[in-house]
Amino acid sequence: MNVSNSKQSFYTGLASNLELMREQGLYKPERVIASRQGAEVVCDDGRTLINLCANNYLGLSGDESMVRAAVETTEKYGYGLSSVRFICGTQTVHKQLEQALSEFLGMEDTILYAAAFDANGGVFEPLFDEQDAIISDALNHASIIDGIRLCKAARYRYAHNDLADLEAQLQAAADKRHKVIVTDGVFSMDGTIAQLDKICDLADRYGALVMIDECHATGFMGATGRGTHEHHQVMGRIDIITGTLGKALGGAMGGFTSARREVIAMLRQKSRPYLFSNSLAPAIAGASLAVLKRLSDSTELRDRLHANTAFFRSEITKLGFTIKPGTHPIVPVMLFEAQLAQQFAQRLYELGVLVTGFFYPVVPMGQARVRVQMSAAHSTEQLTRALAAFAQAGHELGLLKNEGK
Repeated sequence: MNVSNSKQSFYTGLASNLELMREQGLYKPERVIASRQGAEVVCDDGRTLINLCANNYLGLSGDESMVRAAVETTEKYGYGLSSVRFICGTQTVHKQLEQALSEFLGMEDTILYAAAFDANGGVFEPLFDEQDAIISDALNHASIIDGIRLCKAARYRYAHNDLADLEAQLQAAADKRHKVIVTDGVFSMDGTIAQLDKICDLADRYGALVMIDECHATGFMGATGRGTHEHHQVMGRIDIITGTLGKALGGAMGGFTSARREVIAMLRQKSRPYLFSNSLAPAIAGASLAVLKRLSDSTELRDRLHANTAFFRSEITKLGFTIKPGTHPIVPVMLFEAQLAQQFAQRLYELGVLVTGFFYPVVPMGQARVRVQMSAAHSTEQLTRALAAFAQAGHELGLLKNEGK
């Protein structure tokens, strides 16, 4: 094959694979929003839709107070820093946010990243090597999986949320110097909450560290919104927490790792995503500080979110849909087939509700769904209208169990 033909075959192959993905219902289209994020959004076709697929748990992404905090911080600190942290990219607002996150989570110190994906990608390699073992839940987020791949430590995987298998893996790793159990605090596709109390008990028994990814928990899980470790009453027993500023805490971008001072100090010296990425934009740091103050002063948003969740979970079940059980604001409505999930999401769009179909490889084959996510910003009236659209689309597509009886 000559050079010209080889180059053309590359592009031809991509086009063929993309077309195959479309035929199989596995192609992921992108909706374009022409408004602020919120309980309702305006799409680029001019239609206003009830938004049920954002990680906007506390309803702060488009909140006017967030805009004001970002503008005020920008006026003081500027638009950006054109630098990484250790050169000339650390401002007082970054240190203030790190301290505030540490206090909010009950940890000693915190390090900021451009994204939570970077936090997970940069945490393992500086801390563990071939003498150590990382024991990871089978359904952990892709960023954890990729971060582990960059590390030379031995890898063990336990069946999802299976404590017996976790103990078996801890026993298998008995000869390793250090062991760390790694789990999502909340699993993003199912809304499953990790059994952190029991995981911590196993960690104590086998001398292991515990690390949790709190992206779908920080700000609203637990009595005061501290996270899954507060929900399970194990604050003080978790060694490493990674999380995001891009979901409940305002929804812009940015991630963090919180841990003992020694851990954070080592990450500042050796974590590659931290060392070689621009500093977090000052506006995001300043607005995130405003969020943490608001959450420390009141649980109003958290309480509203959980009330909306209980209402929607109850009503969608009454309609006859199959959902993953639980109490988390993530409500997976199970459709099982990828093309059906796409078809259902499109029909809901036509009926004024924005959801997204999830299918392989984002979820296991045969487990396609639309992942509904509650927000504190949703009104009961909006949720009632959305449920009516679910009922109509479910009836048209023959999805309601109650109608099959």
